[in-house]
Amino acid sequence: MKQQLGVGLLCGAGVVLGAQLALAQEAFEPLPLWAYAWSTQPEPGDQPGAQPFPIEGPRPGDDPVDVNTPRQVEGSSATYTRMDIRDGHNVIDWFPGDHPPMPDIMRHGPASLMVVRGWGCGSCHLPNGKGRPENAPPAGQPVEYTIRQLQDMASGLRYSADPRKPNSPTMNLLAAAMTEEEMREAAEYFAAMPWTPWMQVIEADTIPEMHLEEGNMFITVGKEPTEPLDGRIIETPEDEFQANYLRNPRSGWIVYVPVGSLAKGEELVTTGAGKTFQCGICHGADLMGLANIPGIAGRSPSYMMRQLHDMKVGTRNGLGVELMDQVIADLTVEDMTNIVAYLASLTPPTSAPTDLQ
Repeated sequence: MKQQLGVGLLCGAGVVLGAQLALAQEAFEPLPLWAYAWSTQPEPGDQPGAQPFPIEGPRPGDDPVDVNTPRQVEGSSATYTRMDIRDGHNVIDWFPGDHPPMPDIMRHGPASLMVVRGWGCGSCHLPNGKGRPENAPPAGQPVEYTIRQLQDMASGLRYSADPRKPNSPTMNLLAAAMTEEEMREAAEYFAAMPWTPWMQVIEADTIPEMHLEEGNMFITVGKEPTEPLDGRIIETPEDEFQANYLRNPRSGWIVYVPVGSLAKGEELVTTGAGKTFQCGICHGADLMGLANIPGIAGRSPSYMMRQLHDMKVGTRNGLGVELMDQVIADLTVEDMTNIVAYLASLTPPTSAPTDLQ
């Protein structure tokens, strides 16, 4: 019953956004598919698939031995089973010393969704707030910025340019279910953690063969560079088992970017190259954020590209987007690719905390 109610709520969120999504589709430029993790362009009428709320206990097709085997990761004294790891309503914590104590909103999700077992913020964005290619990296972002984004999602001002993206309506639903107190609690939690590096950026013409989990991420399946990068940016786990099966928040990412993109991106970011504004004017000289403007250095290029494109086609709105409209007005997809490649390559000028408890 709980699961049916959860799916129903998410489907309802999709219906609420349906008119907006249809309008966005009419204005579509071709999506930079690599950023949205799809192999084909969306079609008219496409809708996101419902994301069931976290299931407690075994699932159909489970291997009882596999899902009940105690697991560990290097450097952690914690032990969890696969059923523990995948329960997004009771977020596991391999490294509690890497962040402040998790409040209920981080571990269990909005109190108003307890009956349907909603997601805790840490299930997708990870307890350290670094996120993954398919979602946002909110660690180290200004409190008021994060609150504003949650408010924009709750009111339907912010959603994905790709109507198939399943976690977009999920996030709108979760934000709408949060109280003002929960929004601030989550924002203050994320802001308390400095942004630290966990990506290795590599310029390449060819990369190892990739498997695309549609709507999610690229997984490395080859060993030798045989697949043309072809103007894309590919963000892939260093260790797929650690990143996906164990949800190890210290397991990093490899980012393949086009040859020459870092130099081109640096020129656009630092000078505007006659096409845009210098990013440091608003985001700070170190690009780590300024006042209520977000940090953009060293963060997921897939996520940043989606945001630029969503603003470009009008599916991300809200306070501050008017300023960004001027920034991106004359930028091509190639320009934006170069920009996010360069930004991803920057090393944040902070060191990892030894203990935030």
